[in-house]
Amino acid sequence: MSHRHLTETTWQETREAAPGAIALLPVGSQEQHAGHLPMGTDTLLVDAVVDRALTLLDEDADGAPSLVRLPTLPYGHSPHHLFAAALTLSAATLEAVLGEILDSLAACGHRRVLVVNGHGGNDEIMKLAVKRFALRAEVTVAACSYWTVTGGGEDGGRPDVTPGHAGWFETSLMLAAHPSLVRTPVPARAPVDPPPLFDRPPYPGLTVERHGEWERVGGSTDDASGADAAHGRRLLDDRALGLARAVRAFDTATRTGP
Repeated sequence: MSHRHLTETTWQETREAAPGAIALLPVGSQEQHAGHLPMGTDTLLVDAVVDRALTLLDEDADGAPSLVRLPTLPYGHSPHHLFAAALTLSAATLEAVLGEILDSLAACGHRRVLVVNGHGGNDEIMKLAVKRFALRAEVTVAACSYWTVTGGGEDGGRPDVTPGHAGWFETSLMLAAHPSLVRTPVPARAPVDPPPLFDRPPYPGLTVERHGEWERVGGSTDDASGADAAHGRRLLDDRALGLARAVRAFDTATRTGP
């Protein structure tokens, strides 16, 4: 096995592994996902993609990079979902938490870190945290959201609803990864008129937020009733393959020594 779980290592093993390994930190959230998906969907899905990617790396005949998998941070920035239910950190708090975890990794000897995000609300905060980390510590750090790295083989033919929120994409993934947690049958989503501006901005390149939009559209971005496990398995495999390739590329680009 090329990776170890930080939770299961001793401090001596942690110090020994740190200089050559990539520390991998998944980040999720706890928030409403309409009426059919659990609060922990983002955490469950980033775990599923990361664990599948680690398995793919272990199965690679060329051998796998040395990795230390950190416990997933299960809380994120979700104030926009408080209208229903969410456990949220403020942007400043999430950045501080990420920054202190990253600083701790550097203090333990880690010089390469990859953060893998599972929730859209974390994305900008995560990117800022890793940029600031690289300014204050002698490290190389990378970040991505799991849906942005693909193997190039399966996008489900629905880029318009990928990744969305509590819609076709996430529901298909959950039907593949955790079918018992999906409340079925998944109800059809009534058409929303006008569509939410955060999901359909009036001009390309604009980011638009309007007060009350999430509550008005019922907490999801698109109709999930057509989701299915077969598409979910292909989507999960594709994201895992993309993440495995990203890990290997990051390792190749940043490895120092033989």
